[in-house]
Amino acid sequence: MRVVLSTWGSRGDVAPLAGLAVGLRELGAQVRVCAPPDEEFATLLARVGVPLVPLGPTVRSVIAGPRPPTREAAFRLAPELVAARFRTLAAAAEGCNALLATGLMPAGARDVAEKLGIRYVFACFHTFGLPSRRFPPGSRPGKPSSPDETDNRVLWEQDAQRVNALYGEALNSHRAAIGLPPVDNVRAHVLTDRPWLAADATLCPSQGMTDLDVVQTGAWILPDERPLPAELEAFLDAGAPPVHVGFGSMPMRASADAATVAIGAVRARGRRVLLARGWANLAPVDDGADCFLVGEVNQQTLFPRVAAVVHHGGAGTTTTAARAAAPQVIVPQIADQPYWAARVAELGIGAAHEGPVPTTESLTAALTTALAPGTRTRATTVAGTIRTDGAQVATELLLGTTGPG
Repeated sequence: MRVVLSTWGSRGDVAPLAGLAVGLRELGAQVRVCAPPDEEFATLLARVGVPLVPLGPTVRSVIAGPRPPTREAAFRLAPELVAARFRTLAAAAEGCNALLATGLMPAGARDVAEKLGIRYVFACFHTFGLPSRRFPPGSRPGKPSSPDETDNRVLWEQDAQRVNALYGEALNSHRAAIGLPPVDNVRAHVLTDRPWLAADATLCPSQGMTDLDVVQTGAWILPDERPLPAELEAFLDAGAPPVHVGFGSMPMRASADAATVAIGAVRARGRRVLLARGWANLAPVDDGADCFLVGEVNQQTLFPRVAAVVHHGGAGTTTTAARAAAPQVIVPQIADQPYWAARVAELGIGAAHEGPVPTTESLTAALTTALAPGTRTRATTVAGTIRTDGAQVATELLLGTTGPG
């Protein structure tokens, strides 16, 4: 069986596909991944021997510039990604039996599968973007809803209109070019009535959270056996467990002194600091021996050895920290990150920072909660509930060896 997996998004969107690809390959499937051509994504996939088919522009070029992407940029990117899927993904899917898409609204993926007559699955890593009567949609470029509107059904209808405005014209133009009829609701068309949720049920329960019939597989975790660098091992062994601070693919523009704030807050709690450079380009503020800078390392091995993890609240980092029983402080920036922050606080395994811009005082307060003995005890309890077989579940569903997905 041949499968093509597709995404456009950050590392948190690519790494789960790598985990799924490994599972599929272990059961005899041939797999290729269409993803953004960022160097670190290519490196990640090469590490597990999965070929990368470059799709669209690099993510870093879009989101990590000196200023946030504008509304106009979003309206340029949307049709560009649609065209890339009809061109690049269509070629990659030739001869395949199934196509699974995730990441930023993958308009065009289902249409490629429809034209080729192969199975299509939409997957997501949280319920944030799925229509629900329980919560309103997140922000999206386009005509905003009235601040006086409180009916979630109306707000989700207006969200569908914004998706149509972003993707509809390009999608239907490409569909017409290959002999397919137009669609009138792009969001519903992409998500399908039965999306897959690749998230842990403890961290992200799906019951009652959306109006769609969700298939929850569990998180798609890519096992990482890489050793930690010798210098990092030496730092860890030289004192008490440090606090890990890193914001992944978030540029942290609103907090230009994020490193200064974080280091000050961790030191105020009497802890050493392990600083992850990331796309925020964090760096030590002095040459203190209590601060160590790392690049991309094996978090699965590292997080069990830290006192707490301060991060942006990506689904992958949240899950990795939860599995490691590491208390968390989430400083949410965009999209689903406020959800993960709230969920971590609700479970008692960490603290949710209020707002995206930390101060030394606010981060110190959040760390006080995270570093409390009761938080570590609760994190240890929750860690025992996190399942690690999500990629296997999804693999069996996709290959048809278990019930229908």
